[in-house]
Order: sequence, then structure tokens, then C-alpha cells
Amino acid sequence: MPSERLAKRIIACLDVDAGRVVKGVKFQQLRDAGDPAELARVHAAAGADEIVMLDITATSEGRKTLVETVRRTAHDLFVPFTVGGGVRTLEDAARIFDAGADKVSINSAAVSNPALIGEIAGRFGSQAVIIAIDARRGAGPADTAEVFVAGGRTATGKKALAWAREAEERGAGEILLTSMDRDGTGIGFDCELTAAIAGSVAIPVIASGGAGNAQHFVEVFTAGKADAALAASIFHFGNQHFGTNAVAELKQILLDHGIPMRWPC
Repeated sequence: MPSERLAKRIIACLDVDAGRVVKGVKFQQLRDAGDPAELARVHAAAGADEIVMLDITATSEGRKTLVETVRRTAHDLFVPFTVGGGVRTLEDAARIFDAGADKVSINSAAVSNPALIGEIAGRFGSQAVIIAIDARRGAGPADTAEVFVAGGRTATGKKALAWAREAEERGAGEILLTSMDRDGTGIGFDCELTAAIAGSVAIPVIASGGAGNAQHFVEVFTAGKADAALAASIFHFGNQHFGTNAVAELKQILLDHGIPMRWPC
């Protein structure tokens, strides 16, 4: 398992629809947050350890990732950059890497064709392959969480814990776990589900969905056993808990709680 002494990562997420960053609640009620290239630069300068950009409608609209948006966003970035959405083949992944991404995140295509994980990992290395798991469990226990695809629109019948283990066995280097029940709510990460996934695999787990304040990050790094935590709304729009430099403020609070951070910002 990953060492608890390793620095935890703070990741800023850009959900992109038609070339613009958007954010919703539980994958719905989307509102505009700005230009992806501009926001990526702002978050990286503020201290985000990584940037994740997800083309959230590519799969449901049956199209490929907007490569030019990827290229423009990657141009001035000096932190690791992950891109997902619409990656269905090894060739799709290659185009994303050629456009400047360091990692690809795959969800729907990996569920329908699990061998794709090994194909991409075999060409570009496991460290470059993130499996995104959008999971919903409602009021059920963590082991009942079900995997959804197509931007959270389609249930698969797969259990999140079993799928995470299979993804690791097939060559994935990280798991990006999004709690659909918590997404955009600001009520906190699903620490129980995150801990269950983290306890099932030996690769890093990125927690996503529900961040609203610094205490939520403290909880997901301790009780949730996450290696990294991803957020969107609190970085794009801010809230009453943070000022204009949300990432740096958050990192200082986490350091004060004894949670190792990559520093300086």
C-alpha cells in the first residue's frame, strides 16, 4: 500500500463541455466556470499539484475529446496534466498525449473494453493510465456502490470495489473515484467508500465529489485513506471558507493538521 508518509496531492478539476469549464450538482444543473486554459494556469499558479480536465459530454455525444482544447490548456502548464472523456482506443489516447497530456483518464471505454487498460499501459506505462470510477451507493454500504458510465447517465451493474481491483490487475496506475451522491454538494467526500476502495488496491486513489471546506480534505486524507483529493467548485467559484488563493490556504491548513503536502505552492 502507498506509504502514509508520502505527500498528499491537491488536484484541481476542469469539467469541460463544448470547450468551456462547467460545474453542476450530482452531474446535473451545469453552470459556466470559465475558459479551461485560463483556469488551469490560475490553479497551477495557486499551488495545485495536478490538473485534471474531463470532457464530460464526449462519450454521451459519441465524439472524441476536444484535442485542440487539450493542446491549448497544456501549453503553459508545468504540473502534471490528466485528460479524460471520449478516450475509446489506444489511438485516442496517443492523440491526447501528443497534445500535451501526461496521463489519460478512462471510464466508459474501460468498462466496455477492459483490455484497453492494458493496451494503453503497455504503450505509455501504468503511471499514465487513470481509471475513473463514477460510483453511486445511496444509503447502502460501501460494497454496494455501483459503477456508472456515460457521464453518470448509465448504470453498469458493476460493483465499484471489484472493478477497482480488476482495473489495477489490468495495469491502471491510479483510481479516480467520484462519489455521485456527493458530487457538487459541498457536504464532504464519501470517506467510507474512499477508504473501502483504498483498502482494496495498492495503487493511489484520488477522492472526488463533495468537497466544501478544509475539514473535508482533512477527513478524506485520514479516515478516507486517499492519496489525493480532487475538487472543482471551491477552486473555481470559491466559498465562505477560502479567500482568493484557495489552494495555498487549503495546503497550509492541511500542513497544520500534520498531513504532508507538496510545498511550497
